[in-house]
Amino acid sequence: MKSKRHLTPLLLSVLLVAFVGACAKKEPRLTTRVLVTGESDLKEPPDTAVVVLSVVTQNKAALEAQQQNARKSNAVMQAVKETAGANPEVETSDYSLQPQRDYYGSMPRIVGYEARNSVTVRTGTLDQVGALIDAATRAGANSVESVNFVLRESNPARGRTLAEATKQALAKAQSMAQALGGRVVRVVEEQEGGFVNRPTTAGELDERMAAYANANTDSLRMSAAKQSPRTPVEAGALNVRSQVQLIVEIEAQP
Repeated sequence: MKSKRHLTPLLLSVLLVAFVGACAKKEPRLTTRVLVTGESDLKEPPDTAVVVLSVVTQNKAALEAQQQNARKSNAVMQAVKETAGANPEVETSDYSLQPQRDYYGSMPRIVGYEARNSVTVRTGTLDQVGALIDAATRAGANSVESVNFVLRESNPARGRTLAEATKQALAKAQSMAQALGGRVVRVVEEQEGGFVNRPTTAGELDERMAAYANANTDSLRMSAAKQSPRTPVEAGALNVRSQVQLIVEIEAQP
């Protein structure tokens, strides 16, 4: 019995040392947060053309200016729908009726009225953009406000660049974690951005087409239409870029 009483304190001492050693081995690991960025860009042909056309009419009477504009605008929209290809999106994007004033003299006076109706056309038939402009001009449009080539939000190119930028950011985070002797625990926050550059346009409105596109009389439009070829409009490649910023939590050795 005496030997057992001497062994018990010794056994407790051994267990205590083992417990302390185990606790020392399980020191809490350090966590830190880092900001990493990934970028990706590629060239992609546009899938949509956006054309903004305007019909501008002037008359001494407001009602006459408005009615003339309505007739020509209806003709322009009909011509656009027939020329723009399959399932074009055609909508009125702006309308105004404003007095035209003569500022000479002591008091400005109204000398007439100007009506403006702007029509926005979106079409996926890119090779018909030139014909669309020609048809709209012949129908009564006398101002080509803009021609842009874009990518729709659903275009797969946007998703590809975003995925590649995210992979790049995560790879950076994993490299940093390995250098610290740890691992990536989780992504705390994510922010994305990006843009699509407009393409360079290989074809522009030539001088003859610009002259009749801005003409104010039917006779000049018809004469120019007979003498001029189709308006050359060609889309170039778009630069699609995505950027991703991640705040990542890394667990590292102390």
